[in-house]
Amino acid sequence: MESKLSKLPVKCPSCQSGLSVQSLACQACDTVVNGRYDLPVLLMLEKEELEFVLRFVLNSGSLKEMSAEMGLSYPTIRNYLDDIITKLNTLENHES
Repeated sequence: MESKLSKLPVKCPSCQSGLSVQSLACQACDTVVNGRYDLPVLLMLEKEELEFVLRFVLNSGSLKEMSAEMGLSYPTIRNYLDDIITKLNTLENHES
């Protein structure tokens, strides 16, 4: 399930500050919407973390199924999920 698109950058390549979205464009009609919008917290996760979250949702939140699918122990999957939850809480608190 490899995406052909690059992951959206969330950090400035010059100073490492967080980026925001300033415009969105429709590829069908070329309409452009301008403004300043915050990035959703989930998009601030690393690519591997986003793929894990997607697998988690597609497995209906079953860590047991994910464990079997990924060939990893249940505790390993649980720990990885806990790490992502901690990271999301940290990112959310920094935005508040």
